[in-house]
Amino acid sequence: MKFENNKSGNGGVITLNNEIKEVGRLTYTIFPEDNKLIISFVLVHPEFEGRGMGKFLVEEAIKFSRENKWKVYPHCSYARAVMKRMNDVEDIFLQN
Repeated sequence: MKFENNKSGNGGVITLNNEIKEVGRLTYTIFPEDNKLIISFVLVHPEFEGRGMGKFLVEEAIKFSRENKWKVYPHCSYARAVMKRMNDVEDIFLQN
C-alpha cells in the first residue's frame, strides 16, 4: 500500500493505493493562519471496506499535520470517530 498526498493551494487529497488501483481517499483543507488542517471527507471504495483502510488515511493526515505543526479538526464524522478512539492525538485533536 502506498500513500500519495496531492496538495494544491490550501487543500488536497491523500490517496491510498495498492499495486493495481486506488483503495481510498481523504480530502482536507488547510488554514495556515490558524495552524489547522480540516479533514473534510474520507472514502474507502466498497471492495476495501472493513479492513481499517479509512483509519490508515486518517493516520496519514495526522502524520502530515504533525510534520507541519498543525492541529486537526475532523469535520468528517468518520474521521472524528476514529480520532476519538485514538490515544495519542490529544496534542493535535480539535474537537470544536
